[in-house]
Amino acid sequence: MFNRILLASDGSDHAERATHMAVKLTGPERQGKVTVTYIIDGSTSKADVLSEENSVILQAKRRERLQKTETILQDEKVNYEVKMIKGDPGPAIVKFANEKGFEVVVVGSRGLNSLQEMVLGSVSHKVAKRAECPVVIVK
Repeated sequence: MFNRILLASDGSDHAERATHMAVKLTGPERQGKVTVTYIIDGSTSKADVLSEENSVILQAKRRERLQKTETILQDEKVNYEVKMIKGDPGPAIVKFANEKGFEVVVVGSRGLNSLQEMVLGSVSHKVAKRAECPVVIVK
């Protein structure tokens, strides 16, 4: 179905459901490749650094949030890679998707940062408006 799929994940339940959709989009033979992107939000990364003494532990905690996502992809035998990107989630996902020429972006309808969604509009909405490729928003 799609060969180059960008999956935005933050470890939330919606991101887990988005992962299942990304698996489906690789096709029955799992020919597509999924790039999982985890955005390190600048506004929260400073607090993360201050609360952790060791950057290795901090990186491990970030990777741990993607454990469900990676387990699903591994169990379904999907070719994937993980990219951690710093920035504001919506614009960072859009920039990465547009620069790298993905065929489709898959994102959950809500993530872990509910305050930002209420105040600034959802990340999925920002991605859908600005990405140059189709966007699948999973409830």
